[in-house]
Amino acid sequence: MEKVSRALVSVSNKEGVAEFCRTLQNLGVDILSTGGTAAHLVKEGIAIIPVNDVTGFPEMMDGRVKTLHPRIHGGILGMRDNTDHSSQAEEHGIDWIDMVVVNLYPFESVSREQNADNEELIENIDIGGPTLIRSAAKNHRYVTVVVDPRDYSRVAESLAHEGAVSPELRRELAVKAFRRTAAYDACIDRVLSERILDEQRISFFYGKGKNLRYGENSHQSARFYLDESVYDTSVARAGQIHGKEMSYNNYVDADAALEIVKEFDEPAVAVVKHTNPCGLATGKTPRQALENAWDGDPVSAYGSVISCNRAVDLDFANFLKSRNEKHISYVIEDGTLKPRTVPVKFVEVIVAPRFEKDALDLLSKTKNIRLLQTGPFSKIQEDLFTCRKITGGMLVMEKDAVVWEDFTPATKKKFSAVKKKLARFACVAVKHTKSNAVVLAREYRPGLFKVAGMGAGQPNRVDSLRKLAYTKMRENMRIEFDAQSSKQEFQEYLLAAVKEMVLASDAFFPFDDTVREAGSLGIRYIVQPGGSKRDKDSAAACDELGIAMAMTGTRHFKH
Repeated sequence: MEKVSRALVSVSNKEGVAEFCRTLQNLGVDILSTGGTAAHLVKEGIAIIPVNDVTGFPEMMDGRVKTLHPRIHGGILGMRDNTDHSSQAEEHGIDWIDMVVVNLYPFESVSREQNADNEELIENIDIGGPTLIRSAAKNHRYVTVVVDPRDYSRVAESLAHEGAVSPELRRELAVKAFRRTAAYDACIDRVLSERILDEQRISFFYGKGKNLRYGENSHQSARFYLDESVYDTSVARAGQIHGKEMSYNNYVDADAALEIVKEFDEPAVAVVKHTNPCGLATGKTPRQALENAWDGDPVSAYGSVISCNRAVDLDFANFLKSRNEKHISYVIEDGTLKPRTVPVKFVEVIVAPRFEKDALDLLSKTKNIRLLQTGPFSKIQEDLFTCRKITGGMLVMEKDAVVWEDFTPATKKKFSAVKKKLARFACVAVKHTKSNAVVLAREYRPGLFKVAGMGAGQPNRVDSLRKLAYTKMRENMRIEFDAQSSKQEFQEYLLAAVKEMVLASDAFFPFDDTVREAGSLGIRYIVQPGGSKRDKDSAAACDELGIAMAMTGTRHFKH
């Protein structure tokens, strides 16, 4: 435990520094300071020793040189129990400095100002500050370094109770200090590389890494790292309030699910399997949205990840776990889905802004279900880019943050106002579905929408429609319809429903084959990005078949 007798304080961000220094002074600590910090502390009634009184040199060159002196850095770097260091310090009149409180010139914030020129940026590159920080951090066996105002209270408490700063805290603060200078220098590298060399560079700083049980597969190890600079509503920052630890796949699917429901202002629920929204619906209540999202693919919903953009209430929880509900799963027998009763509906993860107490009590009876609570959804959007590691490199792109740029009718038949809302819902769903993607969406109640069928990840869009989206929609409609009805009655019901659905495609149609396939299935509304040389052929086919088609101008490939 090293006693603190002398502290050097030189900060750009003066938040809380006067209160901290007043505490140090009351504990008998002498305070050395420089320039603006010294003036601020004196104004607050805190006695300081000017650094130039220690060095014997005035601050010079517009403050560029003030602490770069052996009587400062010797006082920080000297090893107290090294007799050679001690004798040299005594010979040259060097007094030990036991604490360094420094934060840096605001290069990062100045670099974000659009009108900041290179001269202003360079003047905001701190030299003495990083040197002091690194010196103190290197000699943390004897010296406490504080670079974050949020740590003032911890250090003050340690001094007040122990009379010194514990070795454990000094070590922690030293690592944090090196981390700070690394991030600072990386920002300078990135900004000046772009401005001076016209070279784009990127650095990543992620903290609080933790081991996961395994990666995508059991033979792969995995870790999770938090981006401490981003405060968007996210799975990364959600608190886990119940269940066994998250796996790699849980994180990936929960992130996909949460990003979908963040698109909606009205209550919405996404049911995700392998990052695809096999179910998605809006509702007047979370329970209504959940029921209809679940019905989007009740087979795939087994073992899924669910997200909701409203608080999870007891009614929502009852649908999944109540013993008073009838829980149905489905198996395939003789080529058709057959219902079977199960004790509860099995899901891996639920992520929501909040869980009401009675809902949490019920859901927590299932030992392994993971419950993630994000808090109220924030409008902050700091995480504007997405990255993908490839062998030997990194791909970085802007996030896909829009649903559509436009909505331009391309056919004689038009979209009503309600059908346009349904089209937008379908485009949100297709935006979050792996390419090639086709989504069929329907209005199941006035103003409420759901995914009726989804086709994802196919080499061509016709297969996504014909083999997957339509087939899944037909199965779901059959479950919904009276099982005792005749095939003829069901077919009439199906055709009537399909005529009111909207088909959304993630990319343009290179030929009119998808239009003609959709027409043969009874679909009468299509929304797609457009942009093909053969857009006119697709529009002509729509007019021939009595289909309304609109172009959004926005492609949503998702690989």
